[in-house]
Amino acid sequence: MGSIHQLILEKGKTGALREVLDRRVVEAAVTYLSAREPGIGFAFEGWAQTALPHRRLPDEAAWQIRSGDATLTVEPGRRRGASGRLEFVGVPYGSRARLIILYIQSEALRTRSREIALGNSLRAWMTRLGIPLGGKSMHDVREQTERILRCRVTFELARQRCHGLIHQHIVDEAMFERGGSRSGSIGADRILLCQSFFARLMRAPIPIEASAVRAIANNSMAIDIYIWLAHYLPRLTGDRLLTWRAVQDQFGTRFARRDHFRARFSDNLRLALAVLREADVESRAEGILLRPSAKCSQAIPMETA
Repeated sequence: MGSIHQLILEKGKTGALREVLDRRVVEAAVTYLSAREPGIGFAFEGWAQTALPHRRLPDEAAWQIRSGDATLTVEPGRRRGASGRLEFVGVPYGSRARLIILYIQSEALRTRSREIALGNSLRAWMTRLGIPLGGKSMHDVREQTERILRCRVTFELARQRCHGLIHQHIVDEAMFERGGSRSGSIGADRILLCQSFFARLMRAPIPIEASAVRAIANNSMAIDIYIWLAHYLPRLTGDRLLTWRAVQDQFGTRFARRDHFRARFSDNLRLALAVLREADVESRAEGILLRPSAKCSQAIPMETA
């Protein structure tokens, strides 16, 4: 996909649009190349192999995805409803949930602290990503924040004779704002990350770039593919071909037909590659070929203050 970057640099956006049929790819690459902001930080490596749902599930439903030797289970939390009875709030989903989790992880790495400020800090960060926090968008951010704070996450890893289980909340404590239902309120002032989640995040984070995430901020599958490639491509020591079945297990469990999944995945793969410079990935009839790409994710150093 390096050719799209070179094409834009040589012929500009207008020239690239004449030669590339998918306008979204050109727009994403232009947004990525023209950005001058510092990196937003890092993502937990578990998200490179598993991911949250893309669409809303019934509030009482748990989410499970199995990919390779990893299984992710997300159970919805509960809150006291207006009637006084406990009600499920649902598992987090979609692009907004991913952006909030990326913010939480990035702040934890930037400050090297489990305690993360939300409120105005999260609002400012979402604005940097081009998310206008008004009306429905603000409602979505507030709803996804509560779902993240209340859910329970289980990562299972099965390797040879070993079976590992990480069963935890992402957040140990949350201080909710009074009047959290106000349209201008995030809903929580600060949170304290779970100690085990924080420790694993610190151990092996995935570098990500603000300009890349901003360019694909409204597309949850493209975000997942970007994190996946940013993690695996620099670590490859040789070419690796993943079958379409393996790719669908990770990214397309809701698709009944593989040809429908391939079409959707291919569209989003092009978007992800538009924000990964020097990534070497090829779509083939039998699957996706990944080649070592040590320089594909050159995250700009995080802010230190």
